[in-house]
Amino acid sequence: MAVVMVAGLLGLAGCASEQGAAGAERTDVTAGTPTAASPSAPASPSAPESPTPATPPSGSPRPSPVLVTGPDQLLVTMEVTGGFAGVQKEVALRGDGTVHTTDKGERAVHRTSAAQFIELRTLLGDPALDDVSDFTKNMQGADLFQYTLRFGGRTVRTDLSAEEPALDRLIDALSAWLPK
Repeated sequence: MAVVMVAGLLGLAGCASEQGAAGAERTDVTAGTPTAASPSAPASPSAPESPTPATPPSGSPRPSPVLVTGPDQLLVTMEVTGGFAGVQKEVALRGDGTVHTTDKGERAVHRTSAAQFIELRTLLGDPALDDVSDFTKNMQGADLFQYTLRFGGRTVRTDLSAEEPALDRLIDALSAWLPK
């Protein structure tokens, strides 16, 4: 009986602490910006909606945002090439929260919201990216887009023919910034 009461009290205490943490406003020390739990500045009109949340499978370590060392830091670049029409697009995320895009020679600069910047950095900090192969390609596939990503001192090339959830989430989030 006492064990059941203690377990019940511990369960209630856990719920209370989760509620308190969810409503608390925090500041991201590395970028000095509020996190998604607090209000943020509105995104630019051309900014895509927030990317898909970085949700690791149960039992996996939770990703944490990669550190920003300065506004000129290049956090990630992604080049998309190929396809039937011969596409060549590029997107780059910098340490100041700007996203630089290039498509058909046209360059543009976009500003992320605080929540978008943290989400992109969290996708980059997903430990599952460490297990992604540096090269995956379907040799039977024709006219597939080729994605070349550079982040964290490595280069990853893929045509998305292999299922890599962490990499797929990162590519989807970065692709949202590219012109359609």
